[in-house]
Amino acid sequence: QVQLVESGGGLVQAGGSLRLSCAASGRTFSSRVMGWFRQAPGKEREFVAAISRSGGSTYYADSVKGRFTISRDNAKNTVSLQMNSLKPEDTADYYCAAAHVTTLISYSREAEYEYWGQGTQVTVSS
Repeated sequence: QVQLVESGGGLVQAGGSLRLSCAASGRTFSSRVMGWFRQAPGKEREFVAAISRSGGSTYYADSVKGRFTISRDNAKNTVSLQMNSLKPEDTADYYCAAAHVTTLISYSREAEYEYWGQGTQVTVSS
């Protein structure tokens, strides 16, 4: 069992930055790919970023590439999402997710992720 708790959301002006953090419980954190997804009002949840088990590989949605950076600390069981140059269209609830320990087929596919946090709200004003 893995529990995920996100923090760091809030209200920021366009062009600003926020750093989201996700604290994970359990002993299997380093064995799991970790991801961030988001869901804007009235829209489906979408992939934002993912990071490999070691942290050596990262993956991003085209909409955030170059602005967001995902990182992890396996010693502290945390994964973070640094968000720069925020835009109003980045407004959403952001969710941390832990993938199944088995080999992934696609980092961006929700079904690959076994555990989800409750989400943290990010609002970007224009």
